[in-house]
Amino acid sequence: MNSRFTFPIEGRFSLVLKSFSHRENQIFFTAMGILVGTTIVLLVGVNRLYLVEVPASGGTLIEGALNTPAHINPLLATGEIGTEADRDISALIYSGLLRGDGKNGFIPDLAESYDVSKDGLVYTFKMKPNLVWHDGKKITAEDVVFTIKTAQDGRMKSPKRASWDGIGVEQVDNLTVRFTLKKPYAPFLENATMGILPEHIWKTIDYNRFDINKYNREPIGSGPYKFESIETTTKDGDEIPVSYTLVAFNSFALGEPRIATIKFIFYRSEEGLVQALKTGTVGAINSVSSGNAEKLRTAGYRIEHTPLPRVLAVFFNQNQQPIFSSSLVRKALALVVDKQSIVDKVLLGYGVPLNSPLPDGTLGAYSLRPSRESADSRTPEERLSSARELLTKDGWSFATTTNTWTKTVKKVKQTLAFDLATSEALELKSVSTELQSAWAALGVPVNVRVFATGDLKETIVRPRKFDALFFGQVLGLGGDPYPFWHSSQRLDPGLNIASYVNTRVDKILDDARTEADPLKREKLYSSFSDEITKDTPAIFMYAPEFLYVLPKNVQGLSLGSITIPSERFLNIYEWYINTNNVWKIFAKP
Repeated sequence: MNSRFTFPIEGRFSLVLKSFSHRENQIFFTAMGILVGTTIVLLVGVNRLYLVEVPASGGTLIEGALNTPAHINPLLATGEIGTEADRDISALIYSGLLRGDGKNGFIPDLAESYDVSKDGLVYTFKMKPNLVWHDGKKITAEDVVFTIKTAQDGRMKSPKRASWDGIGVEQVDNLTVRFTLKKPYAPFLENATMGILPEHIWKTIDYNRFDINKYNREPIGSGPYKFESIETTTKDGDEIPVSYTLVAFNSFALGEPRIATIKFIFYRSEEGLVQALKTGTVGAINSVSSGNAEKLRTAGYRIEHTPLPRVLAVFFNQNQQPIFSSSLVRKALALVVDKQSIVDKVLLGYGVPLNSPLPDGTLGAYSLRPSRESADSRTPEERLSSARELLTKDGWSFATTTNTWTKTVKKVKQTLAFDLATSEALELKSVSTELQSAWAALGVPVNVRVFATGDLKETIVRPRKFDALFFGQVLGLGGDPYPFWHSSQRLDPGLNIASYVNTRVDKILDDARTEADPLKREKLYSSFSDEITKDTPAIFMYAPEFLYVLPKNVQGLSLGSITIPSERFLNIYEWYINTNNVWKIFAKP
């Protein structure tokens, strides 16, 4: 005989239900339904209260890039040789001993630690153990020594050679490398961010093939992403890259990146990039013009932007154009330029007006901020009147009939007029036109001469064949202005394109390069800026902004202070697309 065990309460509950009328049963079960539903809602709410969203691995980011890569190599992927695509992919493929932190500082990458001798001449780096290349081979100090000596070898024609000239490098042990400088150089740590090459791959490659071998197109590094595949098309017998696919490297020194795949698709023009973004072929593009960026922002696209440590300025060549020998002339020309108006009109606000050679974010620039905030409050008419007073004070006479300023010097009549050279880049041409109009209002006719970028550098900038030049200076991570303003750099290949000479400035820049204390260096650079501003060898116009269009679901991005577009990937290993929900107690702090 089968019997069923029941709890006493069960029987009582059944009896109670049987005693209910039909109406009472309806009320009871409705109340129970409400109770159960409320309980479920409360449990879901409590669950949500204690759940947090955390990054998860996976997802694909598709980047559109200008031009095609051919030198995915940290020794070649520079402005002199490589394309933007070369620099972007190199930044993902290769790692240096150190990595920029986006705050003008550095964090260990391949290096575990480093120390600097008291005299600032010896830098010793200890590398992390058990690191491997993308092909699984171990990374050692030999790879570092090999890379530096390769950069120093003139036969390789690496643009990085100048950075390593005269610096001794030696392997102390399997994981330790030592650099010896001839004299202290405070910005040296920036050198240590250069990507390291695998010796076992490159040592057998003849120097004649250094820039044309297959590893420049199918690279092996130790960075956060490794090469997986390439799509090409054939044109005139040559294979032209159409796209590159990179995948996350699980043995990256700073941890496996969260975004699983990054794909680059290459285009020949900015218009092609923008169109690919609009059709959804790519999800991210960068270095677009301010006009296109503003149109995309208005259309709802996500635009990330940050000032670049670049100085766009009008440089006066006193050696070629005598009228610029007078500081009053230079100051008068600077006085009538409305920089904020130009930034708003030409760059649509994507820029920062400058009053010094040090853009925001560089050492020594912070102390100048109050003077920027208390900008000249005079109206354009008042500034124009002040500029005329300066010219009159300098001995110039204005003829209303010809609308020109003239002056007689040693029986030679001079006319206040000059040529302004610039690049064919749309932004630079547009700004030059605005400058031309501002100076015309002062009665100073200016002829704008536009050159192709390559021609401008070779025929105008390098030989210093210009009256005035609207051009840009690119400061590195350390923001060292020495190459641009020290008198030793006034001749090609130096970058002192204004041919500026000031012994006090030379002394300040020399001292700053050897000063290890950041606070003291900041004071030196602030003094340098004061001297330059007082002399007005150039009109410092603005620092442009880096513009990056990317999907709204990409998180973890931290642009910070970057010097070139490829540095947007400094913290790429922390970016993520996918997320999971977990209880707070299981989330990593």
